[in-house]
Amino acid sequence: MAIFKFKNYDFYYEVHGDMKNPFLLLNGIMMSTRSWTPFIEEFAEKNTLILIDFLDQGQSSKARENYTQDFQVEMLKAFLDYLKIKKLPIVGISYGGEVALQFAVKYLDYVESLMLLNTCAMTSPWLKDLGAAWNKAGETGDGLAYYLTTIPLIYSPAFYTEKLDWMKKREAILTPLFSNKVIVDGFIRLTKSAENHDVRDKLGKINVPTLIISAKQDYLTPIEDQYYLAKRIPNANHITIENSGHASMYERPALFVTLVLGFVNKKHKTYTI
Repeated sequence: MAIFKFKNYDFYYEVHGDMKNPFLLLNGIMMSTRSWTPFIEEFAEKNTLILIDFLDQGQSSKARENYTQDFQVEMLKAFLDYLKIKKLPIVGISYGGEVALQFAVKYLDYVESLMLLNTCAMTSPWLKDLGAAWNKAGETGDGLAYYLTTIPLIYSPAFYTEKLDWMKKREAILTPLFSNKVIVDGFIRLTKSAENHDVRDKLGKINVPTLIISAKQDYLTPIEDQYYLAKRIPNANHITIENSGHASMYERPALFVTLVLGFVNKKHKTYTI
């Protein structure tokens, strides 16, 4: 079990590979290093995959007080220094994409390239209220209520319907976890930490290769949020995954793997045609 210490907290991390061609993959808000298990073998075949649980996630420490996403940003800088990594591609999904954006505008020298899935430049009033609804459900202690408030929204309606047996198995696994006050209190703090996320006026600083990925049926971070990023990050590329919701890595896993490996292993910043 690998532990990195920062500000009297323990952070669980995994390094899969021998540090050749490393990239950092950052979790969504209700994810952990374990969420990437189906992808580890392929991601680590020719690369080094680096995973870490944010504060209040997975096997990392639980916070003693509220914080902002800047805490996670500073932790990541210290973590990369600890690993003696000066620059690498960063891939972030949802909450992890927000932290990646904030990291990039603050510590761009560490960022070789940036891949953002289902990510927004700011927490809108609409998204903030969705988070408040999640937290209200979490505060009840009713694991099923929290599950039903949070999880269905993450998937596209078609996937949810077609994979209903799989979703019901997820419900059976997650409902007991969502009944655990320690775990849910961590999710509540994570959600609150994103309330003031806003890098709109700093996006022009991100002058590294950037790939922005939307999901057409993402109802948590709508496609308009990624259009905004694509217009304001210099030379960013933007693609949309059809027939997928917010959890595109689970709905379209083969495409997800193809996009990640293709982007992090791209050698040139520009091409002369």
